[in-house]
Amino acid sequence: MSNRSWQTGPLGQLDIATRFLTTFPLPWPAATQRDGIARALPFFPLVGAMIGVVLLGIGAVAGLFWPPLAQAVLIVVAWGILTGGLHLDGVSDTFDAVMSWRPRERKLEILKDSRIGAMGALALVAVLLLKVTLLAGAGAIWWCAVLSTPILGRWAMIYAIARFPPARADGLGSSVQGRLRTVHLVVVSSAVALAVAGVAGVAGLCGFLLVGIGAQILGHWWTRDLGGLTGDTYGAICELTEVIALATLTAVARFAL
Repeated sequence: MSNRSWQTGPLGQLDIATRFLTTFPLPWPAATQRDGIARALPFFPLVGAMIGVVLLGIGAVAGLFWPPLAQAVLIVVAWGILTGGLHLDGVSDTFDAVMSWRPRERKLEILKDSRIGAMGALALVAVLLLKVTLLAGAGAIWWCAVLSTPILGRWAMIYAIARFPPARADGLGSSVQGRLRTVHLVVVSSAVALAVAGVAGVAGLCGFLLVGIGAQILGHWWTRDLGGLTGDTYGAICELTEVIALATLTAVARFAL
């Protein structure tokens, strides 16, 4: 396979998605982003699966030496490192903006501000604490949660991209809006549902449904407040729906037991 053919094919799109969403040190040259990340969107959940596999390995090693709480903390710390804090930054920026109760134009300005305010810090701490607590309480099914949750969070991102308009004409949303066709979303959604069902059974399907509902509610709320979604809100949707996924998987598993 020639260098040009792999760069423009599925492997090239997977490469673009991986470099955008993770800090994985890929040893080969980056694929050419002719269309930005638009064509790479369907590969986001697959990148989530890759993140989940790495976290599973870290959790398995940690579980040999330390109790569930320490294991959960190490997994969540590694989670943030593997994603470069990209989505966590979106959480703080989004909540600083949408919880400011200021005019829409000012909220969009706050989204661009790199400083963290009180609401952003509170949201960030809440997300991290909930992830640690839910993982520590997941018991024997922790590995199902670690594998499934990154997939669902990145699926929620592309769902939001497909369903809601961009807030700015020059942002990430505008560059990908309309590039993800309905048929792509249906195919990817079906694959994600099958994948999480295969990993976590009924709990995985419940997580898939509630993550979709969560992404719809968050997307509607922030579109109403901001006039659309931005890169920061996509990241926040990823993080918050990961919390929803962890909560659902843990609750269903505990109820089943």
